[in-house]
Amino acid sequence: MRRLFSTFARGWPGVGLFLMRLVCGTVCVAQAVATLHNGSSSAGAAAGLAIVAGLFLLAGLWTPIAGSLVAGLGIWFALADTNPLASVLLATIGAALALIGPGAWSVDARLFGWKRIDVRDRAR
Repeated sequence: MRRLFSTFARGWPGVGLFLMRLVCGTVCVAQAVATLHNGSSSAGAAAGLAIVAGLFLLAGLWTPIAGSLVAGLGIWFALADTNPLASVLLATIGAALALIGPGAWSVDARLFGWKRIDVRDRAR
């Protein structure tokens, strides 16, 4: 993960990425649950993947993979839906998160971010 992102954004850019992940993950899960509730059996597997990808985005875990999956599923839902605008927006935000990264407030940053090690002098 460190090879994909040299830094995990902190400060206001990190807050912006956190908000993008929060909105994208929530909308992805809500749209998938609505698809499952409508009873379309052909979209059942795609809705299940969308729920998992949305939850991963909410946590900020495996963000490049989850964002790419959300982008692909957003395009899938846009082609299958009568009102594709929300799905296109979801796909765009998912692709942006896959390319930019999760930000400092994510599981990815805790697992794969740079660590600071303080080395103290030994008292003799």
